[in-house]
Amino acid sequence: FSSAILPAWARKSPQMSEVLPLLYLHGLSTSDFGPALEQFLGSGAGLSATTITRLTAQWQDEARAFAARDLSDSDYVYLWVDGIHLKVRLDQEKLCLLVMLGVRADGRKELVAITDGYRESTESWADLLRDCKRRGMTAPVLAVGDGALGFWKAVREVFPKTKEQRCWFHKQA
Repeated sequence: FSSAILPAWARKSPQMSEVLPLLYLHGLSTSDFGPALEQFLGSGAGLSATTITRLTAQWQDEARAFAARDLSDSDYVYLWVDGIHLKVRLDQEKLCLLVMLGVRADGRKELVAITDGYRESTESWADLLRDCKRRGMTAPVLAVGDGALGFWKAVREVFPKTKEQRCWFHKQA
């Protein structure tokens, strides 16, 4: 027998490894993974609590490594920034994710940083920008963002030579 889904000797598909972090990011608790996946894979294809715990630890390690990586080789010409507000659990207030996308001189777009912040406060943005600078990021030529005042004050403090532009999408909305 040769499976069209699983490579030889594999216990789960590579696609499953890509879906699980998405479930986690969308707020599904790890104890709910099994019942959720049963709907797609059948009752015999659940994941053990040990596997879910191991995968969660792996994702957390990957997130820490991403957040600590060296940015000294970055040549970001533009930065796009935004705060994304998510409701993680029903009994909690919304979480604000601060997101920075960079565009290199050759046009490649990259996720520079993503972290949680207190609303879109100046201090939250300044902490994120100072961290990127500490890890070697140089001042971009231009920063593009919405009308949230916290980012603009922070970028003036950390990268004073960076030019500012209001995002057209946010301006028209």
